[in-house]
Amino acid sequence: MNTLDYFNARLEATISPMDYLRSNQADPDKYFLIDVRNGPAHVRNVTIQGAAVIPEQEIAARISEIPKEKEIILYCWDVWCNTAAKVAKFLLEQGYTVRELTGGIAAWKEMNFPISTATPEDTIADNCGC
Repeated sequence: MNTLDYFNARLEATISPMDYLRSNQADPDKYFLIDVRNGPAHVRNVTIQGAAVIPEQEIAARISEIPKEKEIILYCWDVWCNTAAKVAKFLLEQGYTVRELTGGIAAWKEMNFPISTATPEDTIADNCGC
């Protein structure tokens, strides 16, 4: 793979927080944002506003909640976490259109973009799995 192919593939597979925020504001029906983080509930209590909370460990069991007609945007903790990449691979194999939000929740919060607090029933899985 040459450098140009690498960057084209990277841009096709990811979306920055700023690009997602702008695109979602322009066309809110285009995307379905999912928080796929695993880990203890007390550290997953803050999510991106409007995100569905479906931890990686529950994706297969809850796949019916994910609309095939929308572009799926996944995020996890930060640039070092590969949980969103694992879920992206699974959903791509199921025929979904998927991109990863670069930087995860850490980048989103760093930019002071809208967040919300998850409810206790949204934060079930306590094993990291990262």
